[in-house]
Amino acid sequence: MQKSAAGRTGTIDLPLHGGKAPQWLISRMKNLSSAIFEVMVEEYGRGEVLRRIADPLWFQSLSSVLAYDWHSSGTTTVVCGVLKSVLDPSELGIAVAGGKGRKAKDAPGEIEDIGLLFGITGGKIEELKATSRIVAKVDNACLQDGYQLYHHAMFLSEDGEWAVIQQGLNDLHGYARRYQWLSTIESFIDEPHQGITGFVEKDVLDMTAKASENCRKVSTDLVCENTQRLKRLYESIRPPGQKSLSEWIEGERGYETHAFRLPKRVDWNTLRRVYEIQPKNYEELIQIQGVGPSTLRGLALISELVYGEKASWSDPVRYSFAFGGKDGVPYPVERYAMDEASAVLKDAINMAKLGKKDKIEAIKRLEVFLDEKSGNHRSILK
Repeated sequence: MQKSAAGRTGTIDLPLHGGKAPQWLISRMKNLSSAIFEVMVEEYGRGEVLRRIADPLWFQSLSSVLAYDWHSSGTTTVVCGVLKSVLDPSELGIAVAGGKGRKAKDAPGEIEDIGLLFGITGGKIEELKATSRIVAKVDNACLQDGYQLYHHAMFLSEDGEWAVIQQGLNDLHGYARRYQWLSTIESFIDEPHQGITGFVEKDVLDMTAKASENCRKVSTDLVCENTQRLKRLYESIRPPGQKSLSEWIEGERGYETHAFRLPKRVDWNTLRRVYEIQPKNYEELIQIQGVGPSTLRGLALISELVYGEKASWSDPVRYSFAFGGKDGVPYPVERYAMDEASAVLKDAINMAKLGKKDKIEAIKRLEVFLDEKSGNHRSILK
């Protein structure tokens, strides 16, 4: 398993697959998942169920148990859709808001409906809706990895806890990337993910990395200064007549170029409004309407090139079940983590209200997944 300097690990590639899952498969997935989650809520509690949903290893194992293609982008969208339909909030105290495509935009209204059903107070409901928005903003703007979000599912418990599963796509090379979050996070902007699953990319601007902390602070300070001064600073990092920013960096400043690309357009009207608001920190900054990837990238470049506070340009992708990555090096999954994930699933399957044949087949599918993706993984069948 690869590890970055920050201690994050590995990758999994999720190729984009078109079409829809056949109805017979969806029906079987619903029956299996309904039985499994009924047991899990009863045996482990809602909080632990959410923790498992936010765990990339466990979620991938669940997909295999439900008989869905383990390495397809549909792993995320189909499984989340199935869970949304079978998790009965009145029975289990867990519900799902959002989904794929247009359904993602339904999340705020559905969060409100779920909150009212669970008897959650108005203030807490607004907090959950804000959480849904900021999580999407972080994965689209703070983490600039070349993937555009097209799936957003928020799992909510009647206790007010949550987990979020998002997925983005990269049309250029036809892969998807999954982002998983849990409500136990201490910060939305400081390495907040439970895991990011996908294909390792080069030159990813990661403003959520610990290494970007000072860059985040400088970015916030910059927007709180006079906008005209900020504009002059921005224009100074690409003097008139200069062919490229890279030429200027290498020729005059001696900086490592990374993937420096100035935004084609900066919305100075938005930055004037940000100046009037005077955000106290980076988290407040990114929540202001109109502050998007271009603005955050421009601020990061000024921070690095003018003030020397560098952002992280290392991809935070964390997990891999795949062998033979792009460079031919295998990335085995940590056995302890996979053992733990599979053991919980196996126990739930054995206790579920399923026929003996269904239980055996479900565990066999889990075994096949573990063997194929974890190398010489020991058997969990007894």
